[in-house]
Amino acid sequence: MNMEDELNDILNDPLLDLSEKEKSLFDIPADMKKAQSEHKKPEYVAQRKICENFGEYQEGFKQIHNDLRIGKRSLMRISKTDSLFVNHYFIIDGQMVLLASIGEAYTASKGSKDARTRCIYENGTESDILLQTLRKNVVGNGFAISETQEETEQSMFNYGELGANDQVTGYIYILSSLSTQPDIANQKDLYKIGFTINTVEERIANAANDPTYLLAPVKVEASYKIVNLNSHIFESLIHQVLDAVQMQITIADNKGVIYHPKEWYIVPFPVIETIIKKILDGTITKYIYNSELLCLEKTIVKQESTLDTKGMKVLTLIFKKIYFDEIMKGEKTIEYRELKQTTINKYTYIDEADGKRYLRRYDALRLLVGYNKNRESAIVEVVDTTYNEGVVEYHLGRVLECIEKRD
Repeated sequence: MNMEDELNDILNDPLLDLSEKEKSLFDIPADMKKAQSEHKKPEYVAQRKICENFGEYQEGFKQIHNDLRIGKRSLMRISKTDSLFVNHYFIIDGQMVLLASIGEAYTASKGSKDARTRCIYENGTESDILLQTLRKNVVGNGFAISETQEETEQSMFNYGELGANDQVTGYIYILSSLSTQPDIANQKDLYKIGFTINTVEERIANAANDPTYLLAPVKVEASYKIVNLNSHIFESLIHQVLDAVQMQITIADNKGVIYHPKEWYIVPFPVIETIIKKILDGTITKYIYNSELLCLEKTIVKQESTLDTKGMKVLTLIFKKIYFDEIMKGEKTIEYRELKQTTINKYTYIDEADGKRYLRRYDALRLLVGYNKNRESAIVEVVDTTYNEGVVEYHLGRVLECIEKRD
């Protein structure tokens, strides 16, 4: 049978010779036709177009790429409930996009809030896609790009009037317990510090039945509105500072189930207020909590090195403060190191070609004062290396860099 005959057989198949009754099975019911006619097509579909002022954003994209390369920023997976903020960057399908602005919010068909955006893409185009569409794209096939530490510290709060693009992202609260259990009721300066995306009143409404709140009513001592920030970051900073004074509590509900509530700290309330203020002004990273003296203690922060030692051979040595100062003043120009069984391979090596031992040549010495992590340090040029009766002599030149401890 040829192809033409096969086609005729198919067309003449009894299944295609339908009666009027059988044809009616394929008719669309009247109510469905009405629903189809009433179904509105989207009034507007966002389209990409050339960004006329892309020059204003180009350097920003370059800086974000560089920050990712050097580790100042990182990629983050987000959930469908995370907030998206103006001036934050995202990766979608491998392309970077900036959320430049968010328009007036409105209630979408399903009752959710939505708004038109202005999104700038690194290829020089822009779009006014819906905020929920942007979120869906980031969640489904992309990443958010984190802030730098400096940005986080500088933008913790905004206590002024909220602007059009500002969003309340949650509340930090401080609670005291009204429990009648002696080990809790008699504990001085016991507070819970937590975070909620709802109001504090909603969060603690069921405190008496919630192990998180020690199965007892609580008193709100203070609450703080968080604006334009992932509030978990703020909460995490507080917990890091107070980790050493987190109370270890074990409680049981009426069924005998054991719980270990967290986020309860033994710390004076004024200290908690001070910690929050220092998070506000970005200085909290310079402090730790001294649990013996019941106050904040300022830490010494070491200056970071800016000297590029790539391609240099640098020998790191530990120094006493007195000798370090002499080198910095130029009074000590030779550093002596005795060859010992434990250090011989540090200062010398055996050449495989002739089997003889030679001095290792270094371009510079990195001098570290003691073993404290905030110690002073310096990098000093080595102009010559000599050997004299079991002692290696490093002849020192210029001080290439000196890092002092500072507040």
